[in-house]
Amino acid sequence: MLGYHVPDPDEAMLVSGAKVKDNAPFRVIIGRGLWVVPLFRKVRYLSLAMFESEIKERCVTKQAIQLDVRAVIAFKVANDTTSIVNAAQRFLSEQEQEMSVLTGRIFSGHLRSIVGSMTVEEIIRERQKLADEVLIASKVEMGNIGLWVDSFQIQSIDDGNLGYINALAAPHNAAVQRDAQIAQAQAAQRAAEAEQESLRRQAEYSRETAVLKAEFQRDIDKANAEAAQAGPLAQAIALQEVLIAKATQARKEAELREQQLQTEIVKPALAEAERVRILAVAEADRTRIQAEAAASNNRIALDQLLIEQLPEIVKQASLGLSNANLTVLNGPDGVSEMVNGMVGQGLTVFNSLQKALSNSDEEKRS
Repeated sequence: MLGYHVPDPDEAMLVSGAKVKDNAPFRVIIGRGLWVVPLFRKVRYLSLAMFESEIKERCVTKQAIQLDVRAVIAFKVANDTTSIVNAAQRFLSEQEQEMSVLTGRIFSGHLRSIVGSMTVEEIIRERQKLADEVLIASKVEMGNIGLWVDSFQIQSIDDGNLGYINALAAPHNAAVQRDAQIAQAQAAQRAAEAEQESLRRQAEYSRETAVLKAEFQRDIDKANAEAAQAGPLAQAIALQEVLIAKATQARKEAELREQQLQTEIVKPALAEAERVRILAVAEADRTRIQAEAAASNNRIALDQLLIEQLPEIVKQASLGLSNANLTVLNGPDGVSEMVNGMVGQGLTVFNSLQKALSNSDEEKRS
């Protein structure tokens, strides 16, 4: 019965029992399947996965100092057909264990050889160089058995209790400690400076805050004072305006009262005084005329003289009235009455003079 076999992605399928080209002992199948005739063909599998081998070897350096070196090797069967055939012929029965043991022995030998050609200082300073040289020296032998080395890493180097490595590291450790102390001191100094700067900034901020608060409080106090004074100030201004208004009203009332006094008392008194003066002037004129008439004994001439003086008398009366501040209440009728009064007053003066002259003539006849 036929069977179809497929290897895993990390496996190589080995088919033996049939004739193979290139004189290979078996057929190698990778990544695909194959029909295999039972009984006449045999199928085996070789892992192509990664394996790991750890070695710990005591080596002697160029200075005859023993070092314990621990390393790790990562390896696998190479992917080409020749390498798979070589690896299968050597490790197919006990693949993982046998490959790890043989790989460890190969690398241990080369590791001892290369460490013996180097000093401790070189090994410590150039660990990667040591690993590269061991890897290069082992590749040929590993290729002969069909194995491929992916990496070789030295994990640790120790001189046991000799203290040689520690002595080599002492100056560096001292320098590191010194640098660490210096760095720590510098860090502490920077921290102190930063703290001082922070305190200074906090002090400046506190001072600026206090100044701003003082300014704000001053503005608030000023506003409160102005608000407190606004009422009394407005009241004082209003009272001042009231007093000014009252003073203006009192002044206007005084001016009005003065005008009333001028109209009611002073000007009528002046008019009366003018009237008295006019009468006095008339009396004086009468006396003068009488004397002149007595001297001339001419009545007609006396009357003529009185008639001639009548306009002057009326004029004088009108001048007296013109100086008085008289108020005409009834328009044109009032003006007519005033003029008639003035003429009547002149006639009254004329009649008085004529009567006086007549009495004087009679006294002279008797």
